[in-house]
Amino acid sequence: MTEKDLSDRKFYRAGEETRFAEGGPERTPQTAHPAYKLAFRDTDFLLRDELRPVRFQLELLKPEMLLDEARVGSTLVMYGSARIPSPAQAEARVAEAAANGSDYDQKVAARLAAKAKYYDEAYRLARLVSEKGLIENGLRQFVVTTGGGPSIMEAGNRGASDAGSESIGLNIVLPHEQAPNPFVTPYLSFQFHYFALRKMHFLLRARAVAVFPGGFGTFDEFFELVTLIQTGKMKPIPIILFGRDFWTRVIDFEALAEEGTISKSDLDLFTWCETAEEAWDCISDFYELPRG
Repeated sequence: MTEKDLSDRKFYRAGEETRFAEGGPERTPQTAHPAYKLAFRDTDFLLRDELRPVRFQLELLKPEMLLDEARVGSTLVMYGSARIPSPAQAEARVAEAAANGSDYDQKVAARLAAKAKYYDEAYRLARLVSEKGLIENGLRQFVVTTGGGPSIMEAGNRGASDAGSESIGLNIVLPHEQAPNPFVTPYLSFQFHYFALRKMHFLLRARAVAVFPGGFGTFDEFFELVTLIQTGKMKPIPIILFGRDFWTRVIDFEALAEEGTISKSDLDLFTWCETAEEAWDCISDFYELPRG
Protein backbone atom coordinates (compact mmCIF):
# COMPACT_ATOMS: atom_id res chain seq x y z
CA MET A 1 0.00 0.00 0.00
CA THR A 2 1.39 3.40 -0.98
CA GLU A 3 1.60 6.56 1.15
CA LYS A 4 -1.16 8.06 -0.99
CA ASP A 5 -3.41 5.08 -0.23
CA LEU A 6 -2.80 5.63 3.49
CA SER A 7 -3.46 9.36 3.26
CA ASP A 8 -6.70 8.71 1.36
CA ARG A 9 -8.12 6.46 4.10
CA LYS A 10 -11.57 7.57 5.17
CA PHE A 11 -11.70 5.34 8.27
CA TYR A 12 -9.29 4.61 11.07
CA ARG A 13 -7.69 1.18 11.17
CA ALA A 14 -8.70 -1.29 13.89
CA GLY A 15 -5.43 -0.79 15.76
CA GLU A 16 -5.95 2.96 15.86
CA GLU A 17 -9.54 2.55 17.03
CA THR A 18 -8.29 0.23 19.78
CA ARG A 19 -5.89 2.88 21.05
CA PHE A 20 -8.70 5.43 21.03
CA ALA A 21 -10.95 3.06 22.98
CA GLU A 22 -8.34 2.12 25.56
CA GLY A 23 -7.39 5.76 26.12
CA GLY A 24 -11.01 6.77 25.96
CA PRO A 25 -13.62 7.98 28.41
CA GLU A 26 -13.08 7.89 32.13
CA ARG A 27 -13.87 4.63 33.88
CA THR A 28 -17.56 4.35 34.73
CA PRO A 29 -19.83 1.39 35.44
CA GLN A 30 -20.72 1.41 31.77
CA THR A 31 -17.19 1.52 30.33
CA ALA A 32 -15.93 -0.98 32.93
CA HIS A 33 -18.45 -3.64 31.92
CA PRO A 34 -17.27 -6.34 29.45
CA ALA A 35 -20.22 -5.52 27.21
CA TYR A 36 -18.49 -2.22 26.35
CA LYS A 37 -15.30 -3.88 25.06
CA LEU A 38 -14.65 -3.89 21.34
CA ALA A 39 -15.76 -7.34 20.22
CA PHE A 40 -12.36 -8.30 18.78
CA ARG A 41 -10.66 -7.32 22.08
CA ASP A 42 -13.09 -9.31 24.23
CA THR A 43 -11.38 -12.67 24.79
CA ASP A 44 -14.22 -14.11 26.85
CA PHE A 45 -16.62 -13.31 24.02
CA LEU A 46 -14.34 -14.83 21.36
CA LEU A 47 -14.05 -18.03 23.38
CA ARG A 48 -17.80 -18.65 23.48
CA ASP A 49 -19.03 -21.84 21.79
CA GLU A 50 -21.06 -19.74 19.34
CA LEU A 51 -17.84 -18.11 18.11
CA ARG A 52 -16.25 -21.42 17.07
CA PRO A 53 -16.72 -20.64 13.33
CA VAL A 54 -14.82 -17.37 13.83
CA ARG A 55 -11.99 -19.20 15.59
CA PHE A 56 -11.87 -21.71 12.71
CA GLN A 57 -11.47 -18.83 10.29
CA LEU A 58 -8.74 -17.20 12.37
CA GLU A 59 -6.74 -20.45 12.50
CA LEU A 60 -7.12 -20.77 8.75
CA LEU A 61 -6.19 -17.17 7.97
CA LYS A 62 -3.31 -16.43 10.34
CA PRO A 63 -0.82 -19.08 9.09
CA GLU A 64 -1.99 -18.65 5.49
CA MET A 65 -1.35 -14.91 5.52
CA LEU A 66 1.99 -15.15 7.32
CA LEU A 67 3.24 -17.91 5.00
CA ASP A 68 2.23 -15.78 2.01
CA GLU A 69 4.21 -12.88 3.49
CA ALA A 70 7.18 -15.23 4.00
CA ARG A 71 7.09 -16.13 0.28
CA VAL A 72 6.52 -19.82 0.95
CA GLY A 73 5.34 -21.35 -2.30
CA SER A 74 5.39 -25.03 -1.39
CA THR A 75 6.45 -27.33 1.42
CA LEU A 76 8.03 -30.68 2.10
CA VAL A 77 5.95 -32.05 4.97
CA MET A 78 7.46 -34.54 7.40
CA TYR A 79 5.22 -36.72 9.59
CA GLY A 80 6.53 -39.06 12.27
CA SER A 81 6.64 -40.17 15.88
CA ALA A 82 7.36 -37.87 18.80
CA ARG A 83 8.82 -40.87 20.68
CA ILE A 84 11.63 -42.20 18.51
CA PRO A 85 14.95 -41.27 20.13
CA SER A 86 17.84 -39.70 18.30
CA PRO A 87 20.84 -42.03 17.87
CA ALA A 88 22.52 -40.07 20.67
CA GLN A 89 19.63 -40.83 23.02
CA ALA A 90 18.92 -44.42 21.96
CA GLU A 91 21.63 -46.18 23.97
CA ALA A 92 20.73 -44.27 27.14
CA ARG A 93 17.05 -45.18 26.77
CA VAL A 94 17.90 -48.88 26.41
CA ALA A 95 20.21 -48.73 29.44
CA GLU A 96 17.57 -46.99 31.55
CA ALA A 97 14.96 -49.61 30.64
CA ALA A 98 17.40 -52.40 31.43
CA ALA A 99 18.11 -50.90 34.85
CA ASN A 100 14.61 -49.90 35.90
CA GLY A 101 12.05 -51.34 33.50
CA SER A 102 10.07 -54.54 33.03
CA ASP A 103 10.75 -57.02 30.25
CA TYR A 104 8.04 -55.23 28.25
CA ASP A 105 9.70 -51.85 28.83
CA GLN A 106 13.05 -53.25 27.70
CA LYS A 107 11.51 -54.70 24.56
CA VAL A 108 9.82 -51.40 23.68
CA ALA A 109 13.01 -49.41 24.36
CA ALA A 110 14.98 -51.73 22.09
CA ARG A 111 12.42 -51.41 19.29
CA LEU A 112 12.41 -47.62 19.55
CA ALA A 113 16.21 -47.56 19.57
CA ALA A 114 16.24 -49.64 16.39
CA LYS A 115 14.18 -46.89 14.74
CA ALA A 116 16.61 -44.13 15.78
CA LYS A 117 18.10 -44.36 12.29
CA TYR A 118 14.99 -42.61 11.01
CA TYR A 119 15.87 -39.53 13.06
CA ASP A 120 19.05 -39.38 11.00
CA GLU A 121 17.21 -39.93 7.71
CA ALA A 122 14.67 -37.20 8.54
CA TYR A 123 17.55 -34.86 9.36
CA ARG A 124 19.41 -35.75 6.16
CA LEU A 125 16.33 -35.37 3.94
CA ALA A 126 15.49 -31.95 5.42
CA ARG A 127 19.08 -30.79 5.04
CA LEU A 128 19.42 -32.18 1.51
CA VAL A 129 16.27 -30.44 0.27
CA SER A 130 16.95 -27.19 2.17
CA GLU A 131 20.47 -26.88 0.76
CA LYS A 132 19.03 -26.82 -2.75
CA GLY A 133 17.26 -23.52 -2.01
CA LEU A 134 14.73 -24.07 -4.79
CA ILE A 135 12.82 -20.97 -5.86
CA GLU A 136 10.13 -20.67 -8.52
CA ASN A 137 8.46 -17.40 -9.51
CA GLY A 138 10.07 -15.72 -6.54
CA LEU A 139 8.57 -18.19 -4.08
CA ARG A 140 10.47 -20.66 -1.91
CA GLN A 141 9.79 -24.31 -2.72
CA PHE A 142 9.89 -27.46 -0.58
CA VAL A 143 10.20 -25.52 2.67
CA VAL A 144 10.52 -28.14 5.43
CA THR A 145 7.37 -28.35 7.55
CA THR A 146 6.85 -30.51 10.65
CA GLY A 147 4.51 -30.71 13.60
CA GLY A 148 7.03 -28.62 15.49
CA GLY A 149 7.58 -31.15 18.28
CA PRO A 150 10.39 -33.51 19.31
CA SER A 151 11.97 -36.59 17.71
CA ILE A 152 11.30 -36.98 13.95
CA MET A 153 9.82 -33.48 13.87
CA GLU A 154 12.86 -32.01 15.57
CA ALA A 155 15.13 -33.85 13.13
CA GLY A 156 13.39 -32.19 10.17
CA ASN A 157 13.60 -28.68 11.57
CA ARG A 158 17.16 -29.27 12.70
CA GLY A 159 18.24 -30.46 9.25
CA ALA A 160 16.83 -27.33 7.66
CA SER A 161 18.42 -25.10 10.31
CA ASP A 162 21.85 -26.69 9.83
CA ALA A 163 21.50 -26.05 6.09
CA GLY A 164 21.01 -22.36 6.86
CA SER A 165 17.34 -22.46 5.85
CA GLU A 166 14.12 -21.55 7.53
CA SER A 167 11.51 -24.17 8.39
CA ILE A 168 7.92 -24.30 9.59
CA GLY A 169 6.49 -25.84 12.76
CA LEU A 170 2.76 -26.46 13.18
CA ASN A 171 2.35 -27.14 16.88
CA ILE A 172 -0.87 -28.16 18.64
CA VAL A 173 -2.16 -27.31 22.12
CA LEU A 174 -2.38 -30.51 24.18
CA PRO A 175 -3.40 -31.17 27.79
CA HIS A 176 0.15 -32.19 28.67
CA GLU A 177 3.18 -29.96 28.21
CA GLN A 178 3.91 -29.16 24.57
CA ALA A 179 6.42 -26.72 23.15
CA PRO A 180 8.06 -26.10 19.76
CA ASN A 181 11.48 -27.64 19.26
CA PRO A 182 14.29 -25.04 19.20
CA PHE A 183 15.05 -25.49 15.48
CA VAL A 184 11.74 -24.13 14.13
CA THR A 185 12.13 -20.66 12.63
CA PRO A 186 10.44 -18.43 15.25
CA TYR A 187 8.30 -16.38 12.87
CA LEU A 188 7.19 -19.60 11.15
CA SER A 189 6.24 -21.32 14.41
CA PHE A 190 2.45 -21.64 14.69
CA GLN A 191 0.20 -22.98 17.42
CA PHE A 192 -3.20 -24.54 16.75
CA HIS A 193 -6.20 -25.36 18.88
CA TYR A 194 -7.99 -27.40 16.20
CA PHE A 195 -6.42 -30.55 14.77
CA ALA A 196 -8.54 -30.18 11.63
CA LEU A 197 -7.13 -26.74 10.78
CA ARG A 198 -3.59 -27.91 11.57
CA LYS A 199 -3.92 -30.87 9.22
CA MET A 200 -5.33 -28.59 6.54
CA HIS A 201 -2.27 -26.34 6.78
CA PHE A 202 0.03 -29.34 6.49
CA LEU A 203 -1.42 -30.03 3.05
CA LEU A 204 -2.39 -26.64 1.60
CA ARG A 205 1.15 -26.05 0.31
CA ALA A 206 2.49 -29.61 0.41
CA ARG A 207 4.43 -30.61 -2.69
CA ALA A 208 5.66 -33.86 -1.14
CA VAL A 209 5.13 -35.68 2.15
CA ALA A 210 7.63 -37.93 3.92
CA VAL A 211 6.03 -40.26 6.47
CA PHE A 212 8.23 -41.89 9.10
CA PRO A 213 7.22 -44.56 11.65
CA GLY A 214 4.78 -43.17 14.16
CA GLY A 215 1.69 -43.72 16.27
CA PHE A 216 -1.96 -42.68 16.17
CA GLY A 217 -1.19 -39.10 15.13
CA THR A 218 1.04 -40.16 12.24
CA PHE A 219 -1.54 -42.76 11.15
CA ASP A 220 -4.25 -40.10 11.22
CA GLU A 221 -2.20 -37.70 9.10
CA PHE A 222 -1.06 -40.35 6.64
CA PHE A 223 -4.48 -41.94 6.11
CA GLU A 224 -6.21 -38.58 5.68
CA LEU A 225 -3.65 -37.62 3.03
CA VAL A 226 -3.88 -40.90 1.14
CA THR A 227 -7.70 -40.77 1.32
CA LEU A 228 -7.78 -37.25 -0.13
CA ILE A 229 -5.72 -38.40 -3.10
CA GLN A 230 -7.52 -41.73 -3.47
CA THR A 231 -10.89 -39.97 -3.66
CA GLY A 232 -9.71 -37.24 -6.01
CA LYS A 233 -10.15 -34.44 -3.49
CA MET A 234 -6.45 -33.64 -3.80
CA LYS A 235 -4.08 -33.88 -6.74
CA PRO A 236 -1.42 -36.61 -6.48
CA ILE A 237 1.86 -35.70 -4.84
CA PRO A 238 4.77 -37.93 -3.80
CA ILE A 239 4.02 -39.73 -0.52
CA ILE A 240 7.20 -41.34 0.76
CA LEU A 241 6.89 -44.06 3.42
CA PHE A 242 10.08 -44.64 5.39
CA GLY A 243 10.41 -48.00 7.15
CA ARG A 244 8.74 -50.75 5.15
CA ASP A 245 9.37 -53.34 7.88
CA PHE A 246 7.56 -51.16 10.42
CA TRP A 247 4.60 -50.26 8.24
CA THR A 248 3.95 -53.74 6.89
CA ARG A 249 4.13 -55.14 10.43
CA VAL A 250 1.51 -52.76 11.83
CA ILE A 251 -0.71 -52.43 8.71
CA ASP A 252 -1.43 -55.18 6.20
CA PHE A 253 -1.88 -53.04 3.10
CA GLU A 254 -2.00 -56.06 0.80
CA ALA A 255 -4.83 -57.56 2.88
CA LEU A 256 -6.89 -54.40 2.42
CA ALA A 257 -6.60 -54.83 -1.35
CA GLU A 258 -7.29 -58.58 -1.17
CA GLU A 259 -10.39 -57.91 0.93
CA GLY A 260 -11.59 -55.52 -1.75
CA THR A 261 -11.91 -52.54 0.58
CA ILE A 262 -9.31 -50.66 -1.47
CA SER A 263 -8.17 -51.15 -5.06
CA LYS A 264 -4.89 -52.82 -5.84
CA SER A 265 -3.87 -49.61 -7.64
CA ASP A 266 -4.32 -47.66 -4.37
CA LEU A 267 -1.08 -49.27 -3.18
CA ASP A 268 0.68 -47.15 -5.80
CA LEU A 269 -0.35 -43.93 -4.06
CA PHE A 270 2.75 -44.12 -1.86
CA THR A 271 6.37 -45.15 -2.37
CA TRP A 272 8.62 -47.13 -0.03
CA CYS A 273 12.09 -45.88 0.78
CA GLU A 274 14.77 -46.12 3.44
CA THR A 275 17.12 -43.22 2.78
CA ALA A 276 16.98 -39.48 2.23
CA GLU A 277 18.55 -39.90 -1.22
CA GLU A 278 15.87 -42.38 -2.30
CA ALA A 279 13.19 -39.99 -1.13
CA TRP A 280 14.63 -37.04 -3.03
CA ASP A 281 15.05 -39.18 -6.17
CA CYS A 282 11.34 -40.08 -5.97
CA ILE A 283 10.35 -36.42 -5.57
CA SER A 284 12.74 -35.34 -8.34
CA ASP A 285 11.37 -37.94 -10.75
CA PHE A 286 7.79 -36.92 -10.01
CA TYR A 287 8.48 -33.25 -10.77
CA GLU A 288 11.20 -33.85 -13.37
CA LEU A 289 13.83 -32.07 -11.25
CA PRO A 290 17.56 -32.81 -11.36
CA ARG A 291 18.56 -35.70 -9.11
CA GLY A 292 21.33 -35.53 -6.58
